[in-house]
Amino acid sequence: MTKKYVYLFSEGNENMRELLGGKGANLAEMMNLGMPVPYGFTVTTEACNQYYADKETINESIRKEIFDYLMKLEELAGKQFGAPRNPLLVSVRSGARASMPGMMDTILNLGMNDEVVEGIAKLTDNPRFAYDSYRRFIQMFADVVMGLNKAKFEEIIDEMKAVKGVKEDTQLDADDMKLMVKRFKKFYEESLEEEFPSDPKEQLYRAVEAVFRSWNNQRAIFYRKMNDIPSSWGTAVNVQMMVFGNMGNDCGTGVAFTRNPSTGENKLYGEFLMNAQGEDVVAGIRTPQTIDQLKEVSPQAYQKFSEISKALEAHYKNMQDMEFTIEKGKLYMLQTRNGKRTAAAALKIACDMVDEGMVTKEEALMMVEPKQLDALLHPQFDAEALKGAKSIANALPASPGAACGQIVFTAEQAIEEAALGHKVVLVRLETSPEDIEGMHVSEGILTVRGGMTSHAAVVARGMGACCVSGCGDIHINEEEEYFEVAGKQYHKGDYISLDGSSGNVYGEPIKTVPAEISGDFERFMTWADETRRLKVRTNADTPKDAAQAVKFGAEGIGLVRTEHMFFEGDRIKAVREMIVSKTEIQRRKALAKLLPMQRGDFEGIYEAMQGMPVTIRYLDPPLHEFLPTSSYDIAQLAKDMKIDLESLRSVIMSLHEFNPMMGHRGCRLAISYPEIAEMQTTAVIEAAINVNRRHPDWKIEPEIMIPLVGDKNELKYVKDVVVRTADEILEREHVEMKYHVGTMIEIPRAALLADEIAEEAEFFSFGTNDLTQMTFGFSRDDAGGFLADYYEKKIFEQDPFARVDQKGVGKLIEMAVSGGRQTRPDIKLGICGEHGGDPSSIEFCHRMGLTYVSCSPYRVPIARLAAAQASIKYGK
Repeated sequence: MTKKYVYLFSEGNENMRELLGGKGANLAEMMNLGMPVPYGFTVTTEACNQYYADKETINESIRKEIFDYLMKLEELAGKQFGAPRNPLLVSVRSGARASMPGMMDTILNLGMNDEVVEGIAKLTDNPRFAYDSYRRFIQMFADVVMGLNKAKFEEIIDEMKAVKGVKEDTQLDADDMKLMVKRFKKFYEESLEEEFPSDPKEQLYRAVEAVFRSWNNQRAIFYRKMNDIPSSWGTAVNVQMMVFGNMGNDCGTGVAFTRNPSTGENKLYGEFLMNAQGEDVVAGIRTPQTIDQLKEVSPQAYQKFSEISKALEAHYKNMQDMEFTIEKGKLYMLQTRNGKRTAAAALKIACDMVDEGMVTKEEALMMVEPKQLDALLHPQFDAEALKGAKSIANALPASPGAACGQIVFTAEQAIEEAALGHKVVLVRLETSPEDIEGMHVSEGILTVRGGMTSHAAVVARGMGACCVSGCGDIHINEEEEYFEVAGKQYHKGDYISLDGSSGNVYGEPIKTVPAEISGDFERFMTWADETRRLKVRTNADTPKDAAQAVKFGAEGIGLVRTEHMFFEGDRIKAVREMIVSKTEIQRRKALAKLLPMQRGDFEGIYEAMQGMPVTIRYLDPPLHEFLPTSSYDIAQLAKDMKIDLESLRSVIMSLHEFNPMMGHRGCRLAISYPEIAEMQTTAVIEAAINVNRRHPDWKIEPEIMIPLVGDKNELKYVKDVVVRTADEILEREHVEMKYHVGTMIEIPRAALLADEIAEEAEFFSFGTNDLTQMTFGFSRDDAGGFLADYYEKKIFEQDPFARVDQKGVGKLIEMAVSGGRQTRPDIKLGICGEHGGDPSSIEFCHRMGLTYVSCSPYRVPIARLAAAQASIKYGK
């Protein structure tokens, strides 16, 4: 049997979304429900995929099927395509299975030519309407199918209105519209060096082809990447009989929502225009009326629309976004879909629908996108202020929220200016651990290099600070303290604004508004917690971050990065003293200075977590990261430490590594210098004892995580140091306290040998940032420079550092889970890479049977909801 590529609306239903796309499936369903839907047919998503398989051509059999269904549409409509006496005109719309802004715009009135327009003028006795419809078709076809700038057409309209001395399009008469058609066609022919196509079948063929092409335009590819939509889905095309809202004053068009998409209020919300076509409502050329005014203008149409709105919401069990047209007083439905809404509205609608008995709690949880919750936790731009702003650059939206402040170029400048009460945005080529204090006091961070999981992105998300990374369009001149973009310079002290949710950079101050959390949030998140199986922990390095995470619902800490603590205040001096020490005695002396600081840090974190589990990772980065790089800073350090400058230089040179990511770091440091692990164990255990004494009911059991293990013997060596040190302290203090030693699985070899490593490790935590780097052989900080080529050439569809690569990295995780449980059935399994806050990665962790996910504090609510949705989809 030959594959079917085209379906009449009457042949489809809402369950055929994958084949018919969202728009086609919903049109079919509305028709099944007996609603007034103009006849039409859908060219399937499989036809789109076949178009690309056939090297971007519509093959003969699909083309024939489209025109066969066009004949069926003619029979249903009682009209003929391209016939002047009783012409059928159609609209052509794209419709992927997921709603995708940026896909091809609609084409209306297709089927028009010089003969058909005259036929319509005679049939309707309304030449103005006929030529108005024709000029609209030329404009849309030229813009959408042929790529001509629609602004030029608007210029022609404005010129004609100016000559006639009128302000509104509706004040132009039939003769004006005839002249406009001529001028539009002339501009088309001069620009494209071809005549405007007069054959309606050619018009339709080209329009369908344009919809398929738009599936791979830059906007669509970007949107798919950001929303985890595979390119293999393809888009459908909907061809529908035209109904006219611009035929006279008893005609109109509108867009409405069953509830307010901004607030969630249970009341029809929308706009309409009489004597207009669909694009007029959204184009802002005329001021629309609010939907409740339709009651006075067209009472019967309003009554019918109100009934249909209620029926659609009850049927789909979700707030609906609808398009409609009124022709000669009769209502027609052109579209319905689940409406986009603000985060606050999403929560209110979900809670209200449960209270109304329309949905269950589980259905309500599936109605809210986890990522939407970000908007409730971070400052946003004032919507009105943002309308007039124009971005100067766009890069990666690395950490959400809105930031506005004066430009600074160093962490030191940020600290100085913030101390004076100034709001600043830190602009850097890239950030390093030394910048943390400056990042902390900044409203936002903008970097030229780095991806979604670069240092800047990870730290900013942890702090809840706005960050835009990888902005290669800007060129920084640090010496003269300015950056340049698009030929314009922005100097230190100038205001810029960042949108961490879209990646937009603005060269001006834009007002921000604080985040608001409503009562609906707590209620909704309680439902999520009742539903999920996965525990949700946080990655936190300070008591402040830990306390914030607890407020957001974290159930423990999955990752404390001890090295982040070493950059604060005087402790960096002690760290550097330890690094340049030539003997173990000197090293131990320097470590003794660090011990009380580390112990104090851990006590603060234990206090903030109130007895919940805390996993502390031992020192991970290579030692050279703690040393200065500039000649001035090296000379200053030599002076401070009272050592010879050349001796210091030789130490720094000796620590230099060609590939530090795979160099002397992680457990390798503790193997070379066991005294580091001894000091850290002492700090961890003594801190836990002190806090347990203050809070006996908490019963803290420290979790010590050894990083970068690739072999059981590495872990055993460091674990023996930890156990010996810990047991000595417990015996000395006459304390009984459990503690646990585990490891990070971040080297592929560790995943392959997980069964052996589990003989020593009581828990595994998957460090998916490094595991992804080592599996792909990519550096996450440099990959942004070439991954764009991978997306463009369809080698990759997703950033493997933003979402777990389930085929490769995922297979290693699956093997490690299986091997670990085989040796130690009760092993605790978690994930602490940045993937721990990504909904699709959390779903994968649920399916793998992990115990918990750990993410930055501001992603904890997202993880809680994503974990609940995974439980609903796959069961607990």
